[in-house]
Amino acid sequence: KIIAFLFTAFISLQMSGQEKFPDGTPIPDWFRQNEIVNIDTLGKKYTITDYGVANDSTILQTEKIQAVIDRAAENGGGVIIIQGTFLSGSIFFKPKTHLYMEEGAVLKGSDDISNFAIVNTRIEGQSLKYFAALVNADKVNGFTISGKGTINGNGTGTGNLSAAPAGYPEMTNMDELRPRLVYISNSNDVQISGVRLMNSPFWTTHIYRCNNIKLLNLHIFAPAAPVKAPSSDAIDIDVCSNVTGENCYMSVNDDAVDD
Repeated sequence: KIIAFLFTAFISLQMSGQEKFPDGTPIPDWFRQNEIVNIDTLGKKYTITDYGVANDSTILQTEKIQAVIDRAAENGGGVIIIQGTFLSGSIFFKPKTHLYMEEGAVLKGSDDISNFAIVNTRIEGQSLKYFAALVNADKVNGFTISGKGTINGNGTGTGNLSAAPAGYPEMTNMDELRPRLVYISNSNDVQISGVRLMNSPFWTTHIYRCNNIKLLNLHIFAPAAPVKAPSSDAIDIDVCSNVTGENCYMSVNDDAVDD
């Protein structure tokens, strides 16, 4: 499905000049305030290559990238800056930490499912143990992902990106053992802006039990060839309130926006 520009009721109501949601409640000013976060306001900048992460796209560097996030958190927070291309399994952002993708930068997911931690998470409306996403943030109020770089799930390079094997049509998404690209949970005042989110092996962006979420100027893509990416939802909104999007392009092989 392709959605070039929309996706909240607010957008359509704003265009029609109305000031209320369909249920009659007033539209808060929050929905109109869609300025892109200024990373200069978010604390110290931590360019990962300054902290022991090699500028090498061929080696797995999950632990070293996580160490930079942990260091920032221990020192009061800051912005983790990606310059170059880096291969990683699941990483976990902490309170007051943020992710910034420089233009041309790529955070690339491993094509080995064993590089993704098994954690308590939410899948298909259930709370259970499953693989973490590539980028995870839980209980991280004010979390931001911004910049003009790319978070690439590397789904086209892995057998994880496939339909159910022949002869096993009853297999579910959870049986396929595929990581999501971005999972944000139990957080308020989150903004994802500017980045390209692509080639997720599973759902691209999953937001669970969050409030006040802004998704701005995103390009979300999952391939239809050479292997069609199943269940590659662009944005899954799960038990959330106040979610708005603006100027987002979505081309995936399942739901563009699901709630």
